[in-house]
Amino acid sequence: MCGIIGYVGSQETDVTSILLDALAKLEYRGYDSAGIAVLNPAGTIELHRQAGKITNLVATVENGTRPGNSTLGIGHTRWATHGRPNESNAHPHPDCTNGIIVVHNGIIENYAELRYELQQDGHSFNSETDSEVLAHLIEHAYYGSAEHDLVLAVRTALQRVTGSYSIGVLSREHPDLLVGARCAGPLIVGLGENEQFLASDIPALLTHTRRILILEEGEIAVLRPTGVQLMTLYGTPIEREPQIIDWDAEAAEKGGYPHFVIKEINEQPDALRRALTGRIRDGQLHLPEMERIEHAGLLNGIQRIIVVACGTSYHVGMLAKYAIEKWARIPVEAITAAEFRYSDPIVGPETLCIAITQSGETADTLVGIRQAREHGAPVIAITNIVSSAITRLADAVLYLQAGPEIGVVATKSFVSSVAVLYLLGLYLGQERGRINPEQMQEFLEALEILPEQIQQILDHANSEHDTIEPLARRMADLKSIMFIGRGVGYPTALEGALKLKEISYIHAEGFPAGELKHGSIALLDPETPLVGIATASHVYEKVLSNIQEVRARDAHVIVVATAGDERIKQHANDIMYVPATLEMFSPLLASVPLQLFAYHVAVARNCNVDQPRNLAKSVTVE
Repeated sequence: MCGIIGYVGSQETDVTSILLDALAKLEYRGYDSAGIAVLNPAGTIELHRQAGKITNLVATVENGTRPGNSTLGIGHTRWATHGRPNESNAHPHPDCTNGIIVVHNGIIENYAELRYELQQDGHSFNSETDSEVLAHLIEHAYYGSAEHDLVLAVRTALQRVTGSYSIGVLSREHPDLLVGARCAGPLIVGLGENEQFLASDIPALLTHTRRILILEEGEIAVLRPTGVQLMTLYGTPIEREPQIIDWDAEAAEKGGYPHFVIKEINEQPDALRRALTGRIRDGQLHLPEMERIEHAGLLNGIQRIIVVACGTSYHVGMLAKYAIEKWARIPVEAITAAEFRYSDPIVGPETLCIAITQSGETADTLVGIRQAREHGAPVIAITNIVSSAITRLADAVLYLQAGPEIGVVATKSFVSSVAVLYLLGLYLGQERGRINPEQMQEFLEALEILPEQIQQILDHANSEHDTIEPLARRMADLKSIMFIGRGVGYPTALEGALKLKEISYIHAEGFPAGELKHGSIALLDPETPLVGIATASHVYEKVLSNIQEVRARDAHVIVVATAGDERIKQHANDIMYVPATLEMFSPLLASVPLQLFAYHVAVARNCNVDQPRNLAKSVTVE
């Protein structure tokens, strides 16, 4: 969730601007304070920290003693886990000498024990955080050795740590050295010409380099202007070829849109095309990513499937359950990762686990999947980030190929995830002989036209005939909204409700439409509208019946319906139409007007759309 940036170069440059610009590109990860530390030309470290937004930090730097040109610096955006969001708890954290500086993402589980031990040795602490322990622990190892070897001190200190971390470390005694380390948190190295970068995510580096090294679990990165050395926590050298990132810097910017969220909603046709590209060819389904797991025979004995995910990805998992059970006739359970990991799950070689995590770094999902692997369960990962942590736990990886998603709330990654899971469901159905060639052709043809159908929705929403934004403005002052659906419409309703409460802060809940009269209907009144997912389906008549129950309570009814449905007009106050498609694929279309509705409500309420309060893009702690 927090953001890290580090820089080391061979010639003095404006490191402060590099750090501040990179931190701004990491704002989407969610944060409540920020700071930088720069080694100034006099050989001392200038430390600036501030609670609140990066603009506060920039003002502090400009109004204070701005560090001069330098060869070394680190920066951080913090999302509080231990200690309040204030200046003293903001990163970077210095040691007792103000000579060793640390930034940290993650949680040090044994920090209290280490802190007590270090205090007994004379160390003084200035924050409430677990992270400050690392600075003093490294200090203890560094000055406890005559060599003053920073890399060895970091390795020694981390061997005492229990928990998760991505860290960056610098010392005023080593102006040409930056050290990074990773355990259960994202960290990458950007490779430049006589300069190197350390970051928690790719957008921070795109204006400087596209050549990166991704650190894996338990690895140390030693960055010097002349190059980068990777090693294990115990000093064993590691050789790894850099990857080339094909995103350009503009792809991580707003591109003329007022917010990243609306930009990414409008990017969904292209994102969906990328998810399908190469996987549907000449009317045939191709999932080469499944070859290894298939050849290993790991799917031969599968009797059930568990989909493990959080938040929006959990709603994707619920849709996957409908698709896989229908097409492959395999029992599927979708469960939130936080519940899965503590439920003593019954899994083994007969249980296929599917992990869905856009970032590939979601802490609960990672721990749950490790647990499943320990019991012999094969794992398929669905993620957007190449070489993220989940990919190293999986027997097969299906990448979303959605491109960078900067907005905290999932939009294009939702659509891409659903599409990829549908492809996997079709693959499993085909392998089990449950789908004949004629059916497969029908499914694939319907999938291939979905990008254009989403574009139709977006074009209408961007035209003078748009009805979604005016509706959203009318609804912006409400306190609560309910969403209902049946079949695949139920997870669609859940996702619509989640989007609304995430970015507009209006209370919203999704329900199975049939459950409405079993208690929840008591909440409905003229001040609490209902959004119904009533696209063409085998349960359409049942949804209409539930909507009629709502109308009888004088609640305002908003409906997502299939284009050409005239009958629905007598049951709804407002209608958001989507093109016709196969029932199973309808969530890919119905979710788009719900995203637009949530966005416009949030804008009308003057909410921070791209960085909703209390939320983070990548949840890397429990």
